[in-house]
Amino acid sequence: MSSNYLSIVRGGLWDNNIVFSQSLALCPLLAVTGTATNGLGMGMATTVVLIFSGLVVALFRRIISPEVRIPVFVLIIATIVTLVDMGMNAWMHDLHKVLGLFIPLIVTNCAILGRAESYASKNATLPAVTDGLMMGLGFTLALVTLGATRELLGSGTLFANAELLLGQRFAFMEVTVIPDYRGFLVAILPPGGFLLLGFLLAGKRILDKQLSARKSATLPAMTANPEAV
Repeated sequence: MSSNYLSIVRGGLWDNNIVFSQSLALCPLLAVTGTATNGLGMGMATTVVLIFSGLVVALFRRIISPEVRIPVFVLIIATIVTLVDMGMNAWMHDLHKVLGLFIPLIVTNCAILGRAESYASKNATLPAVTDGLMMGLGFTLALVTLGATRELLGSGTLFANAELLLGQRFAFMEVTVIPDYRGFLVAILPPGGFLLLGFLLAGKRILDKQLSARKSATLPAMTANPEAV
């Protein structure tokens, strides 16, 4: 894998993460992450939209007039979201009912329009698809992490109702971590979502600073002793 694709992977998953770095898409993040299962379902739907919107925009980037590019991008995204919404309603109906209005509202997710404008419209199809995939996986990681944290603190389980919402093949994901746990109700309520998101954002910032400091300390040693590289 070339360094360009490595930077795309790292950017989507960590450095330029939609939630933890850009603080975008917070409305669906806080609304659907009462459980890790809901977060996974929303993340999968958003990832599909990111991949295919990036693909279509990259394919037609040379013939889309700059003056009308934003309405065209929105139309492309809305079309793909509609197809995803109809597909989930047909094949994942229980999950579709749980996520409800937030699936059509993927159209308003500024992170998707932002990737179409800033990356897919300026790059070839393969990098654009890779960028969409990594951004989607990074967003899914944020959704599942927050959902799992809230669910664990709120009810002592992980991926509850995965079999009902995602299908029987996902039954193995259902885990009762703390048996007979009464739960910490505020964790699964909106205030708990805000609080836990704040802790996760703070944790990422602290970890980034530690990694940056370690890298800064390593570079002088490598420069002073190039044979060690």
